[in-house]
Amino acid sequence: MSKNAFPAALGFCIALAALAAPGRAAEPSPNDSGADDAPPNVLFIAMDDLNDWIGCLGGHPQALTPNLDRLAASGVLFTNAHCAAPACNPSRSAIFTGRAPNVSGLYENGQAMREIMPDAVLLPNHFRQHGYRASGSGKMLHYFIDAQSWDEYFPAKETENPFPETFYPKQRPVSLPRGGPWQYVETDWAALDVTDEEFGGDHAVSGWIGEQLSKEQDQPFFLACGIYRPHEPWFVPKQYFEPFPLDSVQLPPGYLENDLDDVPAAGVKAAKNRYFAHIQEQDQWRQGVQGYLASIHFADAMLGRVLDALEAGPNADDTIVVLWSDHGWQLGEKEHWQKYTPWRAVTRVPLMVRVPEGVSPTLPAGTTAGGVCGEPVNLLGLFPTLTELCGVPSKEDNDGHSLLPLLKNPTPADPATAWPHVSTTFLSKPGSYAVSGRTHRYIRYAEGGEELYDTAADPYEWTNLLAKPPESLAPAEAAALASLKAAAPADFAEYQQRSINTLIALALQTPGAAGVPPSKPDGGTFPVYFINESESPVELFWSTPEGGLKSYGTVGAGKTKSQQTRPGAVWAFAAANRPRGESPRPRGYFVVDDRKARAVIPAAP
Repeated sequence: MSKNAFPAALGFCIALAALAAPGRAAEPSPNDSGADDAPPNVLFIAMDDLNDWIGCLGGHPQALTPNLDRLAASGVLFTNAHCAAPACNPSRSAIFTGRAPNVSGLYENGQAMREIMPDAVLLPNHFRQHGYRASGSGKMLHYFIDAQSWDEYFPAKETENPFPETFYPKQRPVSLPRGGPWQYVETDWAALDVTDEEFGGDHAVSGWIGEQLSKEQDQPFFLACGIYRPHEPWFVPKQYFEPFPLDSVQLPPGYLENDLDDVPAAGVKAAKNRYFAHIQEQDQWRQGVQGYLASIHFADAMLGRVLDALEAGPNADDTIVVLWSDHGWQLGEKEHWQKYTPWRAVTRVPLMVRVPEGVSPTLPAGTTAGGVCGEPVNLLGLFPTLTELCGVPSKEDNDGHSLLPLLKNPTPADPATAWPHVSTTFLSKPGSYAVSGRTHRYIRYAEGGEELYDTAADPYEWTNLLAKPPESLAPAEAAALASLKAAAPADFAEYQQRSINTLIALALQTPGAAGVPPSKPDGGTFPVYFINESESPVELFWSTPEGGLKSYGTVGAGKTKSQQTRPGAVWAFAAANRPRGESPRPRGYFVVDDRKARAVIPAAP
């Protein structure tokens, strides 16, 4: 995409303003503030793993997102919004607690939010405590619901499973062969021969949300809608693939060959995670892009169902709408596939806010349809923004900045005074972060290494200005670097390890006639915790690639042993203290997957 495509895309959004969702009538409201006495409702919409590949952000020229564009045109679109962390768990936890990762110590997906912040009051519960009814459906937190924070949920909050039944192919993988045990099993794509209703998933979520929006409510509501796509796997009904014939699919406009040449070693390590090379080897790059575009198109259609229900129901004039994504996604840019990195393709997210006229005591005029804001903002600001808009008491420990000044005036004449903030995204290691400003971005790695990009002139971050000697920086570049460094975080909470009992449990398998299978290790190392629940010690064995059994010592009765291992490794256990010369007789074995886990050795039958 050309550098001039962003203004054109934004112009398209503004042109849609005439079709904006209805606000309140222009008559004076009955109170002095211009807002009704009743608090406004909140519709809080999340889309998972969505980057800027939507029409009004211009990230990909083939993106089909009429409903995202429609919502953006009816309120304020933030074009320089960033996540607090480039991974689901820390990003969503920051949004819902209002706590930044460097304050909470929650930096990555492998941690457990309620272990780290057991007493945190989440956004829906804060609203409940101040007269709201909190309901939700779909993924809002990282694969759990947090039942205590909601009045009702679909699926039922007691299940702690936010996903309704979804149609998936029986034979998997469909398109992308698994490169090894290191690969996430959901990295795959396919057009499914099912209807939206048969697919379930987000269709069921959007239907349930629509039902709530169609009802008269006896108290103000906080209603959360979690649309899972375009999260992997990119399986959606085939009608959403049809607008993207494979031979016409354009590869990511932000891709540049050899783009890692000016990136420090820590950045190169973060980028090269094997996925992109494997996808290229399988000749599936274009198919992957097609699957992502189709999944975005499907997610947009589900959003359309929600917006239609809101606008046709009794709550349209009383409901604030907020839409966000937890982080973006790279599809080959900088040789990376997935998220987790510090670059703009992952940290920059869609963010839209619509406030009808006459509902907010702090914004009685509502938002201006077609407003576009380019100031650097962070999703951490959503908690304080909503409490201000709704007249709900603030939560004192919020780390983000309220977006209210920018909702009042998206394009301030003096941005430095009106919005003197940067937006910081925290990586998985304390001390690693990216700071986004108005025109530049600064990246620092805890291991060492820095990057600086002029995103106004170089939106894809192809040229690291710090790859050359600092004294060669132009005055404007040097000034931007100094400003971003001055605004960078100085304090970082320690990374808090997850307790063993919250890790996934590996499946216990029984040796068949062929015995214990050989290991096929492939990938980086991490710990697996072997928990012996039997009343006798057991001996732990690694099954070698040749099929032999190598002893790694014993695990005492009722004890736990930590063992470094790799994806694809096979670990067996047998009774300890066998007679000298007798071969071990394994009672069971575990196959290690792609992440740290626990392996429970049960009592002998």
